[in-house]
Amino acid sequence: MDDDNQIHVPPSFMAVYTDARGRLTEKANGVRARYELCEDLAGHLVEHAQTLYHVQAPSEAEILRRIHAGLCTAESGVSVAEATWITTRLAELLNWPCPELVAPTPQPAVEP
Repeated sequence: MDDDNQIHVPPSFMAVYTDARGRLTEKANGVRARYELCEDLAGHLVEHAQTLYHVQAPSEAEILRRIHAGLCTAESGVSVAEATWITTRLAELLNWPCPELVAPTPQPAVEP
């Protein structure tokens, strides 16, 4: 991503969009846009996570796992890989240890 844009996409996010050979799987502008969205979302979740910690008093790890599970749903608008990056970034912003993040197993559709 060596073009003239001043937004630096960190290697940790680039890994979300890099294949086994180290090549981007999406166009650079698309990766940059997704990074901005994911970074903003992580920043917005800081206050929410802190509120959960002080109101519900579960562990830091449990709060991060719950947020990750919510982000892994189709309705969140982010991929599972992005959800994992967002949650890891959120842990960094909060200075909390990040637990192992496992994507929920998809539930089969129920036929009526």
